[in-house]
Amino acid sequence: MLIYHIQYMKIIKNQHFEGERPLFESHDLRLEQVTIGDGESAIKECSNIEADDCRFWGKYPFWHVHGFRINRCQFDVGARSALWYSDHLDMRHTRIDGPKMFREMHHLYLEDVVINDADEIFWRCSDIEAKNLELHDGTYPFMFCENVKIDGLKSDSKYVFQYCKNVELSNAHIVTKDSFWECENIVIRDSLLDGEYLAWHSKNVRLINCQLAGEQLLCYADELVLENCSFAPDCDRVFEYSNVQADIRGHITNIKNPTSGHITADSIGSVTIDENIRQPANCVINIKGR
Repeated sequence: MLIYHIQYMKIIKNQHFEGERPLFESHDLRLEQVTIGDGESAIKECSNIEADDCRFWGKYPFWHVHGFRINRCQFDVGARSALWYSDHLDMRHTRIDGPKMFREMHHLYLEDVVINDADEIFWRCSDIEAKNLELHDGTYPFMFCENVKIDGLKSDSKYVFQYCKNVELSNAHIVTKDSFWECENIVIRDSLLDGEYLAWHSKNVRLINCQLAGEQLLCYADELVLENCSFAPDCDRVFEYSNVQADIRGHITNIKNPTSGHITADSIGSVTIDENIRQPANCVINIKGR
């Protein structure tokens, strides 16, 4: 949660702004029931801004803003690329319908935020904390992000979390494919991850009490750990070319060519070890109780 210095603020209520840069270089400003219409860059190069119960449909409203709170607001489709090159944002109870939000930003706190076009959101952002965040549609959310902590993420967007570092998720429900590609230092707890090619080419990924679904999961991974996780029946060719320590509850359909480590499951449909396995080729695979 972000902490702000409280000081005198000018208050603007029940007004409409449009055109180019109507509130450019504003500081210590609170907006209440304000609308930002057609035009660009309404609130640019500003600091210590509050927006409560406001609506935005003009392009690029918050650029180069330092220290701002957005509460109970709505960003319409036209308010695309609304928040770029800014920092120290506290956003709550807000709906976003425009794409390409949150670019090159740091120190963000979001709570009860719904994003209905998550195309290219959270690109190259750092130090993100969120609770009850929903992402719908769009591609490549959280590209190149670092230091992310989210409790309660629901996402059906494609290709979430690629090239990320230091991500911690709890109580997530993610339906996608190609998620967590080439990531490093990932911890996911008590979550459902449904989609092909999970965490390929990633390092130091830890899954705890997770339910997994999809084909060819967790391949080409280094320092992969699973604790008390389960796999859906469609999960085959799992762990190919991975260094893995896995404690699996229930049944896993197929394991293929893990490079090294130790895998234990309640039952295993089949294990494929063929001439293509990579050295050291010494992964130990056990069925519990045997």
